[in-house]
Amino acid sequence: MSAGAIYPSLENKRVLVTGGASGIGAGLVEAFAAQGAYVAFVDVAAEAGAALAARLGERTVFRRCDLTDVAALPGTIDALAEAIGGLDVLINNAANDDRHTIEQVTPEYWDDRMAVNLRHLFFAAQAAVPHMKKAGGGAIVNFGSISWHLGLPDLVLYQTAKAAIEGMTRSMARDLGRENIRVTTIVPGNVQTPRQEKWYTPEGEAEIVAAQCLDGRIQPADVAALALFLASDDARMCTGHDYFVDAGWR
Repeated sequence: MSAGAIYPSLENKRVLVTGGASGIGAGLVEAFAAQGAYVAFVDVAAEAGAALAARLGERTVFRRCDLTDVAALPGTIDALAEAIGGLDVLINNAANDDRHTIEQVTPEYWDDRMAVNLRHLFFAAQAAVPHMKKAGGGAIVNFGSISWHLGLPDLVLYQTAKAAIEGMTRSMARDLGRENIRVTTIVPGNVQTPRQEKWYTPEGEAEIVAAQCLDGRIQPADVAALALFLASDDARMCTGHDYFVDAGWR
């Protein structure tokens, strides 16, 4: 991110990223750290998370966290906020896009997918808001997905959760706006990460690029660039809306 924009307002901000150990999440953690922010991040991948935190230095704190355990989430967020001196920005990134058919869905699997892809975003925000109020304001950036806008196959529960996130963003922005807390959604396209490469052949990737308005594959740094802006004071009047970084893949 060294060639990208520098946001003076992000220096010394206290930022929490969920799902920050790999892929887009790791790109987010690296980008905020490069801005001079204090960054805490959580993930279930303990080894990868610890290695990233060690590489980025003492302003970056990692804690293993299962976000489906919402009863433990307030305590985890409080502890991380204490470790970095407060909380100004929450990046609700964590998700899992495992494929499934309609026939495979059971009530138990429904509950699991909603817990993994939707429920924790609300409860992480709920736990973060008191810290933001204490700080005089803040920014919550939720992560949606291009998938439901396109109606991709074999993702019905993931797409249901991601569609709900955009509605949640609108509601939270209204309820928290007078507290100077902004809430937005980033809608990534198909970002080139090791996980996404698991689902696509080279031919499939070529089809995605052909469907985009722009050539090239979206990188985690492209998504992080948008997150930096939305978290910064430069976006002080941006709230309640969805922001796409999809190379025009719609």
